Amino acid sequence: MELARISDKGQITIPAAIRDKMKLKAGDKIVILEENGRFYFENSAALAFRRAEEAFIGEAEQAGFQSEDEMQEYMKEIRKEVRGY
Repeated sequence: MELARISDKGQITIPAAIRDKMKLKAGDKIVILEENGRFYFENSAALAFRRAEEAFIGEAEQAGFQSEDEMQEYMKEIRKEVRGY
């Protein structure tokens, strides 16, 4: 358990051990979430990435890709078309 103090401006300093575990650095944003009356925070970039990942689960299979290599090869072809070579 770590303790943090709230300043008179309402600011909280996140202890270094927690920042390290969450891979937070100066300027990063966090999301404060409430669940069943409890509040917790998360690295907003990590949360956004995880939600995007969850949204794409099963999409490659529905598009007919049989493997990750097959999908990567398709992406290379698309990049070539977009770049014009």
